[in-house]
Amino acid sequence: MPDLTSTDIAGRIEDLYGAPLADLEAHAQEQPPGMLSALLGMHDALALAERSIDFHRDHLTRALDPERQIGPQEVSHLLDGARRLAEAVAVREAQAKSVTAVLQSLARVSAPTPPTSSPPAPAPPRVPPSPARSR
Repeated sequence: MPDLTSTDIAGRIEDLYGAPLADLEAHAQEQPPGMLSALLGMHDALALAERSIDFHRDHLTRALDPERQIGPQEVSHLLDGARRLAEAVAVREAQAKSVTAVLQSLARVSAPTPPTSSPPAPAPPRVPPSPARSR
């Protein structure tokens, strides 16, 4: 399965919990830490990595403009930008794989159905064993 984007992950979390992400975030803040807060944290980390990728890619694109001269000083900036872009991609890949694996292991629980038959009759009371007679 290909890595999902933060938008795909948000949709999966919403499907799993049956509510919009904003509502789930508000709900998670009122609850003790649990699976929902973990998923939301993973989603936030993925979204941050995606924004970082966009920023560093755009920065490198501007720096490599064909009209621009690249001198010795710019080379170190280009290398630093490429390193930062590679780090952001690595973080994004790791976060996407982790949250995808967690989401695949979870399933939405349907509402319990009311019992269709009457509950079983209680078992008859147990008779305590009689004490053994000695002769």
